[in-house]
Amino acid sequence: MKELNVNIQFHLHAYDELSSLDRELIDTARQATYRSYAPYSHFSVGAAARLMNGQIISGSNQENAAYPSGLCAERTTLFYANANHPDTAVETLAIAARNERGEFVDDSIAPCGACRQVMLETERRYGHPLRILLDGQKGICEVQKATDLLPLSFDASAME
Repeated sequence: MKELNVNIQFHLHAYDELSSLDRELIDTARQATYRSYAPYSHFSVGAAARLMNGQIISGSNQENAAYPSGLCAERTTLFYANANHPDTAVETLAIAARNERGEFVDDSIAPCGACRQVMLETERRYGHPLRILLDGQKGICEVQKATDLLPLSFDASAME
């Protein structure tokens, strides 16, 4: 038997330690939480993506009574970016959330497995690392590439 370990490197920042560009992206993700449609979970998530050309786009989670017809903020944002800017890579994705009391969450939130898979595909589509900022009031977690969030991932090479 062979034992392997997976190590993931990330940085934890205070909001005021971020660059002005990263603060702008976090602020845009936070604002996007107010456009969330979350009548069932009462958990409002917003995401903001900075494209390689500097443009920022955002999205929010959209729930539906017929589960799983809703869509997470991360996928809403990345699918919009990929559909409307197919030749421009996403440089950084920021994710923020508010709880049922309307407060921004204390600990940085992690994306679900489906969103991680879409992030990975976006990264591989453009051949460029997708940097991810996970917002939390206690700190903002910075991950340098989507593959760090999804070790042992499935991609097109598995179908060859």
